[in-house]
Amino acid sequence: RKTLFESGKLTVTLMFIIANALILKHVLTDEQIPQQIASAMLSAGFGPIMFLVIVNVILLIGGQFMEPSGLLVIVAPLVFPIAMELGIDPIHLGIIMVVNMEIGMITPPVGLNLFVTSGVANMPMMSVVRAALPFLAVLFVFLIMVTYIPWISTVLPNAMMGPELIIK
Repeated sequence: RKTLFESGKLTVTLMFIIANALILKHVLTDEQIPQQIASAMLSAGFGPIMFLVIVNVILLIGGQFMEPSGLLVIVAPLVFPIAMELGIDPIHLGIIMVVNMEIGMITPPVGLNLFVTSGVANMPMMSVVRAALPFLAVLFVFLIMVTYIPWISTVLPNAMMGPELIIK
């Protein structure tokens, strides 16, 4: 009975966070903020490196406040056409986005994995955040490597399917 109550309490907390993230997604979409960002990037003439820096910053900031699926629904349709125009491999960009989303999942204030861990382990949130910091540092190093060494994320798909199948 106690386990059921604790599970319900944790589920309600997570659903509240997800609901607020979805509300924010609707507000951003209604105000056409993502479209404005995309047009500003294209008109500024950014190259692939600067584009990836901006995508990482947007995803890292957005990942702190939004649930990953909501953020991907907003960002992916905007950045993929720009990335294709700049010659960035879509698999490479997809893996960059996944790593950014995982960083967002363990970054306060909305880091859902932090809330789940805190609830399941019955630990205070600050203890969970402190314990997650080394993993966060490793994820940031991995993000930098994946972003600026593209073959890390594309070597296996290219070997299995060939680059011509992935890009087309």
